[in-house]
Amino acid sequence: MLTFTKEQIKEIADDLDCGLRVFYHKETGELIIVPDTDKNFGMDTEEWQEDLDKLEENFMDYQEIYAMESRDSFRVMADFTEQLADERLQSKLIHALNNKKPFSGFKFIIDNEDEQRQNWFAFKNKRYIEWTEEQLNLSNSRS
Repeated sequence: MLTFTKEQIKEIADDLDCGLRVFYHKETGELIIVPDTDKNFGMDTEEWQEDLDKLEENFMDYQEIYAMESRDSFRVMADFTEQLADERLQSKLIHALNNKKPFSGFKFIIDNEDEQRQNWFAFKNKRYIEWTEEQLNLSNSRS
């Protein structure tokens, strides 16, 4: 069973949150981090070509750690909103989440809330770390 340090898990969570793809070697735990070319079509991947080639040649030796899907990210925003004590901000965020383009609406509001903006990033970071740990635990239980 592979184990990862808290620092590695945080790094993986940060990379996933930034839109990167993360793979680990099933036996050694070696991490390979590459851009998600499905989401960034036409992106110059020259900088990552060595890692992309290694993955392609040995794909079955690696396990991907998946990023949150939109519904999971939405749930994180909703959970953050529910726990707010500031009813004014909570109301604005609920409204944003219930309208068209909830992600950009939420981002616009939270980016203009100095104090709560930092709380949002800490909340989201904590949830992404938990998400990453869950994925790693699931992968280890299948091994």
